[in-house]
Amino acid sequence: MSQFLVAVIDGTRARFFTLEQAEVPEYESGPNLIERGDMVNPAKELAGKELWANVKTGRNRGAGNQAHGYDDRRDSHLGEFGRRFAGAIAEEIAQLKNGHQASRLVLVAEPQILGFVRDALNAQSVNGVQIDELAKDLSKLKPLDLHEYLSSKALLPARKNVSS
Repeated sequence: MSQFLVAVIDGTRARFFTLEQAEVPEYESGPNLIERGDMVNPAKELAGKELWANVKTGRNRGAGNQAHGYDDRRDSHLGEFGRRFAGAIAEEIAQLKNGHQASRLVLVAEPQILGFVRDALNAQSVNGVQIDELAKDLSKLKPLDLHEYLSSKALLPARKNVSS
């Protein structure tokens, strides 16, 4: 059982952690962030030609080789891909919350995906969980560095180091 659930998200990848106490606190440093899973946004893995008919946006050739511009609304499609990814993230958070009886969620994400995940969590109705948010991309940090950063922002309890 872990009180804290941490989700670290960028537009491409989501990582999920729980904060676990050391088994023998007198001899081990802790608490420690333990990675419980991750997921990748399938739309971000696709190359341009696999996702779009034309790699370049806003140009087309008409009769007589005259170019004309248009808006193919890629931004709205990319937004929809982000919303779908956020929905999958919210489902995973709900499962981890129930499996680990977490009472606090620390949500760390890029600003745009943070909004999508917030909406998806409201739709998922993750009840009884205090949610703390941080709009920052920390997805590349190692668990110890992530824990140190989040504890410096008072989002997680500080890690106690045991000296040998």
